[in-house]
Amino acid sequence: MLSTRDLVRIALFAALIALLGLIPKFDLPFTAGVPITAQTLGVMLAGLILGARNGLLSVLLLLFVVALGAPVLSGGRGGLAVFFGPTVGFLVGWALGAWVCGAIFAGLRRHWPDKTFLTALIAAALGGIVAIYACGIPVLALIAKMPIEKAALVSLIFVPGDLIKAAIAAWLAARILAIRPLH
Repeated sequence: MLSTRDLVRIALFAALIALLGLIPKFDLPFTAGVPITAQTLGVMLAGLILGARNGLLSVLLLLFVVALGAPVLSGGRGGLAVFFGPTVGFLVGWALGAWVCGAIFAGLRRHWPDKTFLTALIAAALGGIVAIYACGIPVLALIAKMPIEKAALVSLIFVPGDLIKAAIAAWLAARILAIRPLH
């Protein structure tokens, strides 16, 4: 059962992820028009701060709002059409990524409670990068009709930025949880 506090936090993190899609993004010439946004930072933070279940629910809430037409994805995109494009696997991967971040972080913290930054960094990298790419790359290959190796190679360009976002998420989570444990 979700408490009122849980519902508020879930909504807050869904809004945070949406907001991170609206801040200025980077369009680099070698990314084939796919913008670099901070939304995966929000996905990582949702899992790390809210935990696996509530992090997952915050991403699902955001995706529901997107499906209703809210233009909160990069470039002001929203609506059902985004769920039929080549990046849909990455959007679905956000939900898995938030859950993986939260689950791994909780597990690692039990073993190393005094290493919050390190455990958060590992969890953010595995959930916020590996899990998301594991969903996104095969779907990109399928929808774009390209070999999976090419889809993986095309996606690799985003990994350095995602590693930076994982480090930022780990740092923020360590600071926030040092002040006030949330789950």
